[in-house]
Amino acid sequence: MNEEPMKRESLIIAIVAAAAMIVAGVDAWLAVAILLIWLATLWLARPAPMFEPQDRRRRDLTTDMVSKMIQPLESPIVVMRGERVEAANAAARDVLGQHIIGQDARVALRHPDAIALVADDVDRSVNIKGLTTAKSLWKLSIFQLDDRLRLLEMADLTAQADISRAHTDFVANASHELRTPLASIMGYIETLGSPKAGGDVATRTKFLDTMGREARRMNSLVEDLMSLSRVEAEKHDTPQDEVDLAAIADHAARDVNAVHGRDRVHFSKTAKNTMIKGDRGQLDQVIRNLIDNGMKYGAADKPIAVTVTQSQRGSLQLSVADEGPGIAAEHIPLLTRRFYRTDPGRSRASGGTGLGLAIVKHIVERHKGQMDIKSVVGTGTTVEISFPPS
Repeated sequence: MNEEPMKRESLIIAIVAAAAMIVAGVDAWLAVAILLIWLATLWLARPAPMFEPQDRRRRDLTTDMVSKMIQPLESPIVVMRGERVEAANAAARDVLGQHIIGQDARVALRHPDAIALVADDVDRSVNIKGLTTAKSLWKLSIFQLDDRLRLLEMADLTAQADISRAHTDFVANASHELRTPLASIMGYIETLGSPKAGGDVATRTKFLDTMGREARRMNSLVEDLMSLSRVEAEKHDTPQDEVDLAAIADHAARDVNAVHGRDRVHFSKTAKNTMIKGDRGQLDQVIRNLIDNGMKYGAADKPIAVTVTQSQRGSLQLSVADEGPGIAAEHIPLLTRRFYRTDPGRSRASGGTGLGLAIVKHIVERHKGQMDIKSVVGTGTTVEISFPPS
């Protein structure tokens, strides 16, 4: 019902009633007083403006619509009214807690840089380290939606930063590893260029042998880098071919023994069914890399045992064990890092590149396997790899 006709009708009734009172003999001042009281009562009893409930409904509808819009988004999104959390999608609740709806955003975020961003009225972005964990990196961006609501978007840059840092470290390490033999070769070439050194047969032979050794080391490093690159490129492609793990291990052991001219590598198996889904070439590379490590770092007069067994759960266990000096416990978690060496001088002298176990780790991950390195100082080292049954 329209408010204006009601006011007009009530006013007419009030005036007519006052006039009737005067005609009936009531004092005029009393009739006027009653008329004023009546009009004041009508004014005080006027209904609230119709636009307020509509505005409230419109405000609630906007919050509800925004809440529904942000729910499917993968990035954490928080909608705030002032500094209070009005809505948050599932991703944001997973990061900040399921209880953040209705909470002060400063309490939910906790980080000083994030609190400063929320307190600022300007649309901007900021990168924050340590928002969720000590090594995490997040990009927080805040936008004003209207005069009441603001939207906070959170982007997790931790993985991207880790990859960038890993690439930087990889390039630095690879450059260092290549620079060392290259500098040695260049130095010997310059020395051989002098009449005195180049004219001496014994010196020339010694220098050429060293140059050849450094060149072979550099070639091995390049081959391992290329191999690691190929393995990483195929890391997420699960092999589908059925291969015989025991047959691959037996063949690798025989080849190594033939090259070295003695039966130092001993192969055995107790599993009946040794078929798994795998890449034959990569599995052969895994076994040869592990045997090669045993040959380099194990005791020269002790055998290397390669075995294939089956666990109670049906998985196949590949084990390569040496009887060398062993590895201290603090080194074991770091062994699969690129270019990591427990003894850099000994590793380079034996021709190691520091990439063998990194390659093994990536191949095992591609085959959905698990690798475990066990070592006792003075006793030896055993690498066990568990492959799921085919």
